[in-house]
Amino acid sequence: MDALFLKVVDLITQARKRVATAVNVAEVYTKYHIGQYIVEYEQKGETRAEYGKAVLKELSFRLNKQFYKGWSVDTLEKCRTLYFLYRNSETLLRKSIHENKSATLSRISGLDENDNHCLSNSTPTFTLSWSHYLILMRIENPDARRFYEIECTEQQWSVRQLGRQVGSCLYERLALSRNKDEVMRLAQEGQTIEKPSDIIKNPVTLEFLGLKPDAAYSESKLENAIINKMQQFLLELGKGFLFEARQKRFTFDEQHFFVDLVFYNRLLQCYVLIDLKIDKLTHQDLGQMQMYVNYYDRYVKQDFEKPTIGILLCREKNDALVELTLPKDVNIYAAAYQLYLPNKALLQAKVKEWIEEFEENEESKKLELNE
Repeated sequence: MDALFLKVVDLITQARKRVATAVNVAEVYTKYHIGQYIVEYEQKGETRAEYGKAVLKELSFRLNKQFYKGWSVDTLEKCRTLYFLYRNSETLLRKSIHENKSATLSRISGLDENDNHCLSNSTPTFTLSWSHYLILMRIENPDARRFYEIECTEQQWSVRQLGRQVGSCLYERLALSRNKDEVMRLAQEGQTIEKPSDIIKNPVTLEFLGLKPDAAYSESKLENAIINKMQQFLLELGKGFLFEARQKRFTFDEQHFFVDLVFYNRLLQCYVLIDLKIDKLTHQDLGQMQMYVNYYDRYVKQDFEKPTIGILLCREKNDALVELTLPKDVNIYAAAYQLYLPNKALLQAKVKEWIEEFEENEESKKLELNE
């Protein structure tokens, strides 16, 4: 009886989730088309209405009278913004999602398929709730906006999680951790995990730990804080991470060694070892991590698994020291962490600089080919 009860409960729960998702998505389509009507029927397609807010105030008054509440001038302005941002774009850039679009739109939003204005071929596909899009609409960079939309859909982030990732500049931190040629992929595909360097961020943001940046704390206190906030830490690490152990002990040559944190990444199919450092990174730290990685590769990992990755999470990373100390192509990385949210303007400026340089290089290549 208990097994039957649990199966039925699970079935009802999943059905309710699907209904809630359909309702949330239908709300976004409805508000997108409200914005479309406002712009195309009243503003004649112009970005700013010549008549100001008079029409929106009247529309808001009549809608609230008809539907009780929920249709303020601010909401109508956001509907208009949603339309402006998405009218010429495809939100997820996935061809399969766009199959049978017109039938889907008419079914979930209640629109007439004969209304060519609403069911035009340029209508984007929405997959998130209105609350998610309220956050996405505040992102000025369209590449960053597409990235967050893809990741939010694939990772099923809550509204709170999306807000945190945007606030912590996930897009900019990932972009700055990649080769310039790979930056453009973020907006097209989201975060792809194909090689060890794909899981590295610059920097790792740990503001959720509650530790004050200017206060003294030990490595054990930092580790305890991470363990207590493991769900948030896994979100910060990114896709595919599974937590296995803390202070994982192994014995070699009658000596005991302890790895601070051991994770497994199911996408890369390998162990990820993390050592925490609150002092300046040294070559001894790198040598110790190299020994940890070697041990796991030789005695722990299975034949079908990929080589182990080692990450030294430190206050200040030193790429030159890592490059000088370790052999080339080794799976060991130094990643700086911060106990506060990064300076968004500074990171955005750096990413813009990288993209401009990338575009200049692409233009130079085209000119060379044409010569």
